Amino acid sequence: MKSSANRRKAHFTTDDTRWATVQARDPAADGQFVYAVKTTGIYCRPTSSARLPKRKNVKFFETPQAAEAAGYRASRRATADQTAAAVQRATLIASACHLIEQAETPPNLEELAAQVGISTFHFHRVFKAETGLTPKAYASAFRARRLREELDGSGTCGGTITEAIYGAGFNSNSRFYETSEARLGMRPRDYPDGGRNAEIHFAVGQCSLGAILLGDDPDKLVRNLQDRFPKARLLGGDDGFEQLIAQVVGFIEAPVRGLHLPLDVRGTAFQERVWQALREIPPGAPR
Repeated sequence: MKSSANRRKAHFTTDDTRWATVQARDPAADGQFVYAVKTTGIYCRPTSSARLPKRKNVKFFETPQAAEAAGYRASRRATADQTAAAVQRATLIASACHLIEQAETPPNLEELAAQVGISTFHFHRVFKAETGLTPKAYASAFRARRLREELDGSGTCGGTITEAIYGAGFNSNSRFYETSEARLGMRPRDYPDGGRNAEIHFAVGQCSLGAILLGDDPDKLVRNLQDRFPKARLLGGDDGFEQLIAQVVGFIEAPVRGLHLPLDVRGTAFQERVWQALREIPPGAPR
């Protein structure tokens, strides 16, 4: 059986279907092909805002490189179109992120795509391209952040661990406990107790958004960590660990990704990418 991606790509393999998507300026066609205009010598993306040429003057290419190899050049509108398209994509994805954040339980992919008005496949692809995460991973990151707020008393529940779990949107205790230590970095019962029994390695470094805690003052960040986990054993000043964190952040950092997204969305996505990269480091790996 063909995957959904292959089925989608197959939709753009004939000139007739390609021309139809150019006429409709279908965003799903971007990245699948470009069209060139014989009378002007330029090529455009399917969603270009340029005036549509006559069909007889249009030729299709799989990639911009193929069009350029045939002697065509990029449309002058391309830069402006790309900027406008980027803002449009960011607005759509920010809207989806806010839907995720406001839902009592994370909506599924089909529900999110329907609410923002595009196909499931295209929504998934654009979401990941903009944030670096799947919608499911973003929902998981936001839910984990809400859980931490509930456990440290800054949330709306202010009660037991069970109340915090349900207040953060987890459907069951068992689902939460499957990943609790990976999400919190310690046992759930130790988190609201000032990090009792926990050993926390930390490092301070720079990046575009921060990593786990955000701020401009390194001393204030360390004091914040101490205030949040006064009963934990805090281990800093480890050159090897600081180098590891710098490598992780450097690997994750992508200034062009999510440039047009609101800062809160960018921050959540960036933090989750850092968490994912850290969790992939094998236990006992050299620091």
